[in-house]
Amino acid sequence: MSKLVSPTLRALLDRLIDFAGTFPPASLPCSAAVTNYANYRKSEHAWMLRWLVVSAADADRVPTELHGSLSILSDTDDPRGAVIESKKVFAPARPTYCEVPIQTLDEVKQAGCFAKIRTGSVKPEAIPPVADVAAFILACADRRLAFKATAGLHHPVRAEYPLTYETNAPRAVTHGFVNVFLAAAFAWHGQRDIGPILTETDAGTFRFDDRAHWRDWSLSAEQVHEARNDFAHAFGSCSFEEPVSDLRGLGLL
Repeated sequence: MSKLVSPTLRALLDRLIDFAGTFPPASLPCSAAVTNYANYRKSEHAWMLRWLVVSAADADRVPTELHGSLSILSDTDDPRGAVIESKKVFAPARPTYCEVPIQTLDEVKQAGCFAKIRTGSVKPEAIPPVADVAAFILACADRRLAFKATAGLHHPVRAEYPLTYETNAPRAVTHGFVNVFLAAAFAWHGQRDIGPILTETDAGTFRFDDRAHWRDWSLSAEQVHEARNDFAHAFGSCSFEEPVSDLRGLGLL
């Protein structure tokens, strides 16, 4: 039996995860990712799920009833997508997240697009340091530019984990999605010193009741909802079950 979810945690997690099952390290066949996504949409925690992330090639293999629920990786528009994720900036016909260098965020904003940050990797050396993640979040907050994250955010709180599902997989300290999205919420509401919350490894410092707390900082449910709705949209993950399982393990779900 799941516990009652507090309003602030609900605001933080609502439609937070874009399921990207075809991408590493899961690397599922498209048919399996589609089946899993359909099952997750009917699950107890469906409220945490947003779009199914697929490549433009795999979009051809997705049943038409899921068109409009897709986040499609493409450098051109695709009418089957709810959103597009691109490696370049272009004038969008629908919401588009641009994974481009931080120096081009003004161009992203001017084009009417959103930003995208890669927060992890299957290689330890490719995981961005806290300073880079903080700089990106603050740069987006300064511009009132919404963003999504991708890769590496399988776990709620920063810690060391294996980077793939293989035996003897490489291990590294990875960013936590609670760290990243609560830090973003604080940044949206004017906090500049978000490095410490991004580096936090003690899950007990995060508490959720009528307010969302990290140590001595807190936000109301309304403030968290506003930050999520207007700023820190979601993260892509090749696993939906792992984040849910970890949240349960922490006693949050």
